[in-house]
Amino acid sequence: MPADYNGTWEMESNDNFEGYMVALDIDFATRKIAKHLKQTKEIVQDGDNFKTKTLSTFRNYEVNYTVGVEFEEHTKGLDNRVVKTLVTWDGDKLVCVQKGEKKNRGWKHWIEGGLLHLVRDATQIHST
Repeated sequence: MPADYNGTWEMESNDNFEGYMVALDIDFATRKIAKHLKQTKEIVQDGDNFKTKTLSTFRNYEVNYTVGVEFEEHTKGLDNRVVKTLVTWDGDKLVCVQKGEKKNRGWKHWIEGGLLHLVRDATQIHST
């Protein structure tokens, strides 16, 4: 049985986020604002179906998916890409691979010590 991700998760730290945003070609002004934001992630999980909201005072982002089912994702409000996204289980970790105009995009989520961890991948730059 996969992990239970249901809940509201508050960001505690955001290491190397600036480097991640540079790799995504996010403009200077947006990077300067975004790196100071504290985000909240709301996850509603029903088996392999996920409804997620990432909330901040600057921008909100919502994405819904079913693990194992590829879908077209529009990252509007983030870096404005259109990608094919596939989220799979790796044990209790959620692993996302995004295919589009740039390689090595995606993320990993896992729960450890009562915290939701997120590692973002962008051309081998990692941010937690």
